[in-house]
Amino acid sequence: MTLHYSLAGIDVIKHHFSLALNYNEPKAEQITVFARELVAKEHRNANLPFLVYFQGGPGFAAQRPIDNSGWIKRALTQFRVLLLDQRGTGLSTPVNYLSLAHLTPREQADYLSHFRADNIINDAIAIKKKLSPLQPWSILGQSFGGFCVFHYLCRAPEDLAQAFITGGIPPINSSPLEVYQHTFARVKSKNEAFFKRFADAQTLISELTAYISENPVILASGEQLSIEMLQSLGIHLGMENGPEEVYYLLEQALINTASGKQINPLFLTQFSHMLDYNTNPLFAILHEAIYCQQLSSNWAAEQIRSNLDEFQYQPDKPFLFTGEMIFPWFFEQFNNLMPLKDCAGLLATKTDWPMLYDLSVLNNNKVPVAAAIYSEDMYVDMNLSLNTAKQVTNLQYWLTSQYEHNGIRIDGEVILDKLIALNAGTCLR
Repeated sequence: MTLHYSLAGIDVIKHHFSLALNYNEPKAEQITVFARELVAKEHRNANLPFLVYFQGGPGFAAQRPIDNSGWIKRALTQFRVLLLDQRGTGLSTPVNYLSLAHLTPREQADYLSHFRADNIINDAIAIKKKLSPLQPWSILGQSFGGFCVFHYLCRAPEDLAQAFITGGIPPINSSPLEVYQHTFARVKSKNEAFFKRFADAQTLISELTAYISENPVILASGEQLSIEMLQSLGIHLGMENGPEEVYYLLEQALINTASGKQINPLFLTQFSHMLDYNTNPLFAILHEAIYCQQLSSNWAAEQIRSNLDEFQYQPDKPFLFTGEMIFPWFFEQFNNLMPLKDCAGLLATKTDWPMLYDLSVLNNNKVPVAAAIYSEDMYVDMNLSLNTAKQVTNLQYWLTSQYEHNGIRIDGEVILDKLIALNAGTCLR
């Protein structure tokens, strides 16, 4: 099924595909996968190649374009852009506690085991056969989308003309424990920078944590605010404008009233909007699984955190935020994750995750790959990315401190232009 509409300077085509849940049983259960095709109005009749965009996450739909701007504007000068809602997100058979309510925890876990990068790429391969059967297409992956790009390079390189990655070279040789050892170090560094920059932030947090400890605080989303939840705001510290958003929220957390100091209703609403665990459950359920190849994650982030005293909240010691980590308590405190607690536990102990990367294929890769590696990236460790990059033939990278992890959202036209030039061999790093 297709549907056409227009944006400023762009023609849009909506595609819905019926694809296999499990590609080992292609005639069994089917899911719907959605993709949004964009083409510049002046190129609507041109036979341009596709550029397929893989969103960061896991568990987030592709961006919803408003106009011809940013990286999309640059891409549309020479491509048709395909914004893929990865399975389980957006309009692609979305996953949440309601959609899974008819299944037992074991059935839920079995179902969700098909929602990693391997099957996202199986979907892309199936869609290519329908939209671009004779012409290779190019791919662009942001963050987790880069993990998908790497799997595509291993799975079906013959499909690909070239690949671009922004902040998303996966740690192909590292276990989840090794990943989080690096990640916690990055998060600690971001904390130090945040509290150095905003001199009164520790005081603001001390007042807020004292209030939370003495008074039940119910968020707009219905949960009781905990210290652990407050720490999890640190997921924003590695984004462009993220530290500012966190600080300005803390500034407004408490207000003086005739009845004394109370929580600002504005804080209760904005706090809920800044965490995605209720609205994007796959992010919590499968986040650690994206690092798993024939081993379990076994709540790796919690294992590392339990040995780092500085991340254990104590009223008489400096407060530290956590980052992009998933902890077991998420499934006890976030309303929309609570029904999936047993499922999440089963996935955390799953040991037979398939391999995602084939080093022998990557060592002999012939697809031109251009990657932006952000030296200050809090989410995808620079050193692990560089270690992977050394093992991939035909990969050129641009190492920069100019952008944070979501740089493509801030200056995407410039970043994509640089990567296109890098693949073409016309760009100096």
